[in-house]
Amino acid sequence: MADRSHLQRLERELIDKGKIIEAGWIGLRLAAVPDNASAMQLEEMRNAFFAGAQHLFASIMSAMDPGEEPTEDDMRRMGCIQDELDDFIEKFELKHFPAKGCA
Repeated sequence: MADRSHLQRLERELIDKGKIIEAGWIGLRLAAVPDNASAMQLEEMRNAFFAGAQHLFASIMSAMDPGEEPTEDDMRRMGCIQDELDDFIEKFELKHFPAKGCA
């Protein structure tokens, strides 16, 4: 199993090489995958991550109105995607990361 500092370096290198989705997978692995995850679990999780990225990209590409400039509907659609992902990450962080500060 690769140590976490190796994975962090790999994430930065991948971003520099234009492999943003692979870097995102490494980021997810760092944040949410147990260090003792099996090779099969890692492969299935990576497959699921890439499938989600592929779905999102294909959906964006097919939903955009024709033309070079984004339309009002295009911007609304992108806003909906951002809202959905922001909601997900907020709930994910609340569930998986300890609270900071004190009440």
